[in-house]
Amino acid sequence: MIEVDVVPCLKDNYAYVVRLVGADIAVVVDMSEADPVLAALERLGCTLVAVLSTHHHHDHVGGNEEVARRYPGLKIYGHVSDKGRIPAQTEFLEHGDEFDVADMHFRVEHIPGHTLGAIAYIVEDAVFTGDTLFGAGCGRLFEGTPAMMYASLNEKLGKLPDETRVYCGHEYTVSNLRFAAHVEPGNLAIKKRAALAASLREQNKPTVPSTLADEHATNPFMRCDSAEIQAAVAKQLSGDRSPAAVLGAIRAMKDAF
Repeated sequence: MIEVDVVPCLKDNYAYVVRLVGADIAVVVDMSEADPVLAALERLGCTLVAVLSTHHHHDHVGGNEEVARRYPGLKIYGHVSDKGRIPAQTEFLEHGDEFDVADMHFRVEHIPGHTLGAIAYIVEDAVFTGDTLFGAGCGRLFEGTPAMMYASLNEKLGKLPDETRVYCGHEYTVSNLRFAAHVEPGNLAIKKRAALAASLREQNKPTVPSTLADEHATNPFMRCDSAEIQAAVAKQLSGDRSPAAVLGAIRAMKDAF
């Protein structure tokens, strides 16, 4: 069994220390900045053996070069298309690749939308989604298209088992649920989850992980077939009422919310 330690970084980022229960070697998903992650590793008594980067944005890879200097031979994983954009990258992954590190087995899903090189790492019953799938939301479409994001969320990540734990890149859940309630006000699951998320944040606790069941029930970007959501964005849709077009309209509305 794996255990995951959540490490707050920067303003609202999360890095994750992932290891087998009781192990003294670990990997880190998204080395946003080095100092808090190194402090967590020291507290846990773990040696870092690899960094798994979900995409190239600086707030997810800003600590890569420092830890690469500190740990000679450190493996730093990322998508092949991010070569030259992820600092100190040594491993270049494709969709469907599998690899073993720190005695754990990881599988790679290419999930473009937020960026073209975004990937998710799946290990046991956990998935690390970076800025593609958030708690009750998704990332902005900086490089990808609505069709790419729809496929990444609903045809790739959305096909994982409902009990899969979702570890995302930022603490945006409360604000995302506020928007979800705006576009689907009749969804009682959103109201229930919003109350729980608000309570956790009041205690300065993270809202991660969620589960894929939570996301299917409350995430508007995974609920493009909802009649209430479709009605909320009807004015933004022209002749194209495909799920990808609905997602694009929801994302544009969220950008201005």
